[in-house]
Amino acid sequence: MSPVLYELNDGIATITLNLPAKLNPIALELQTALREAFARVRHDRSVRAVVLTGAGKAFCVGADLSAMREPVEGKTLGDQTADWMQSMSNPLIEELRALPVPVVCAVNGPAAGAGVGLALACDIVVAARSAYFYLPFLPKLGIVPDLGCTWFIPRRVGPARAMGMALLDEKLGAETAAQWGLIWACIDDKLLLLEASKIAQRLAQLPVHAVIEARKAIEQSERHSLPDQLHYESERQRELIEQPTFAEGVMAFLQKRAPVFPKRS
Repeated sequence: MSPVLYELNDGIATITLNLPAKLNPIALELQTALREAFARVRHDRSVRAVVLTGAGKAFCVGADLSAMREPVEGKTLGDQTADWMQSMSNPLIEELRALPVPVVCAVNGPAAGAGVGLALACDIVVAARSAYFYLPFLPKLGIVPDLGCTWFIPRRVGPARAMGMALLDEKLGAETAAQWGLIWACIDDKLLLLEASKIAQRLAQLPVHAVIEARKAIEQSERHSLPDQLHYESERQRELIEQPTFAEGVMAFLQKRAPVFPKRS
């Protein structure tokens, strides 16, 4: 069976991590298949939104530690791991963040280790009530959180809670994760995929450039002063107000109807 399933229905691509017997570890074959799925999204103009989820009881439990015991000849295990990350894992997260359509992550069960970074790289994260987020890196293995965990988590919940998650060896339940602002919402298990699909369908109606603009604006705010960010916003408006989507939005407002934006071309 393929380590990743891909299904396209009415413009929504559902990408499912499919190693359920191992709780969907982010093994090399899964990462390769995920990057291939992301390439399909980039090249298929009929895709307007993505739902990323896991098969079975877990979303993703992180690295496949069983595959990390025997380095190739001439390399230390640390060298091999860092090389794998720089050639495969890091590009995986960067490609996910650069997708030209919004991505909803439906965390159907435990997200641990690198699985947390994978989930948080998505635009909107919803989690089943039974799900949790767990960072075993430092307390269990003596290594730092990776796949973007140290970038995404402090930006969402602040450095104090990020440090607690990194050091205290505690599982953060989905309900608390939503209360903290780590994710968008906690949803009853049976309704998770239905609600994730509804969110994806709403996002699919956005202007095609909306998600890219939102990502860039929020990321810029992390490094800008207030005057710098105000200037950035005004410069983006200088360009975006000249686009057909703004004219359609204004017309729809005046006509008291929902705007109809063009699809990807």
